[in-house]
Amino acid sequence: MILFDPVWTALLYLAASVCFILALKGLSSPRTARRGNLLGAFGALVGVATVFLSVRLDNIPWILGAIAVGSVVAAPVARQVKMTQMPQLVALFNGVGGGAAALVGLLELAHADDPWVRLAIVFALLVGAVSFAGSGVTFAKLQELMTTRPVVFPGLPVLMAAVLLAAVGVGVAVVLTGWLPLALLLLVLGLVAGVLLVLPVGGADVPIVISLLNAFTGLAVAASGLVLGNVLLLVAGTLVGASGTILTRAMAAAMGRSVAGILFGAFRGGSTAGSTAVSDRPVRSSSSEDVAVLLGYAQRVIIVPGYGLAVAQGQHTAAELAQALEERGTRVDFAIHPVAGRMPGHMNVLLAEANVPYESLREMGEINSEFRTADVALVVGANDVVNPAAKTSAGSPIYGMPILEVADARQVVFLKRSMRPGFAGIENELLYEPQTTLLFGDAKDSLTKVLAAVKGL
Repeated sequence: MILFDPVWTALLYLAASVCFILALKGLSSPRTARRGNLLGAFGALVGVATVFLSVRLDNIPWILGAIAVGSVVAAPVARQVKMTQMPQLVALFNGVGGGAAALVGLLELAHADDPWVRLAIVFALLVGAVSFAGSGVTFAKLQELMTTRPVVFPGLPVLMAAVLLAAVGVGVAVVLTGWLPLALLLLVLGLVAGVLLVLPVGGADVPIVISLLNAFTGLAVAASGLVLGNVLLLVAGTLVGASGTILTRAMAAAMGRSVAGILFGAFRGGSTAGSTAVSDRPVRSSSSEDVAVLLGYAQRVIIVPGYGLAVAQGQHTAAELAQALEERGTRVDFAIHPVAGRMPGHMNVLLAEANVPYESLREMGEINSEFRTADVALVVGANDVVNPAAKTSAGSPIYGMPILEVADARQVVFLKRSMRPGFAGIENELLYEPQTTLLFGDAKDSLTKVLAAVKGL
């Protein structure tokens, strides 16, 4: 039963599109992110409801059943996933979206007589399959179901080129003939291309590839919107593709690298490798009480949170420590690197969750000049984003990456679990400088002990 005529359908699609655009705007800041997320969800609800009320649908029980199954699976997973595992969840979302776009193209091929429509189908098939398979590999890497190091073998570049050339040739044949077996072969080639694209990527580069695959998914969804003649899918896919591309470029710039270098750097030894080698060089370590004295009598403290803080779920304790220091008259800020954690905004969300005031979350560009006025820079679980090798070591995987200038502070305190290097797999020479002190242990436990000692001063 159709309740909406084309005019009302177009107006509701327009309203949903506006919601998506406002959602992206809201997601650009932690202060408005929740509102933006709700707006995006409302837009999606309007879009789905409009389809049900404006299109004559077959197999409605199957459609409702699929929605119910997806909701039953997704809701508990989304509620229970840890913030440290959010990039993995995003990777799965990417993969599901790309796979869905590819399936739409495959199913619509039988009804497509126009070569231009077939071209859109080929695009959705190939790009959606690449996104689906590539996202699966990124999930496995981040979840440590496989090595996070680059996986390369002799002949891999040649194999990648051969698969892509074969995919282009098969795609042209599908456009000309519309033959289903060729489309299935294209789907398989896309899956193989997705795996081969991500295997050489390692370490800290994986989240950037997730963002790139997110853009791929958006483009595949936009192509499926063209195939179905659905304006909302076209708009939503284009927005995801554009925002994913912008985010990918921003993350690559924050790492001081090109997207091509991230994807293919392993072929020349330029990809982050995720080494687990532990240094035995001597360092100056301290106790939680000594660190508390250093912090308690400082006038200016800058806290640099990293992935180790997120893993330990120590954001609430860090917020309490900042509050305790401020009650003693110390000025405290949090310095946020663009790729702190594993995704842009990851650390902002963690600290906002702990009720750290938004004005205390300072971006790298605005706080770097203030480290020289800081009595103490407290680095909690970060390594690569403060590593001077990014400026001094031309052969380093992170060379050229903008870093937080913690070395300019009068004293630097690192809270580390061990001497294991960061995700880039290289040593941090700042750990061995005379102004640096290390406090070993789980980040949350160490922060708890320091907090208790500060309160006892």
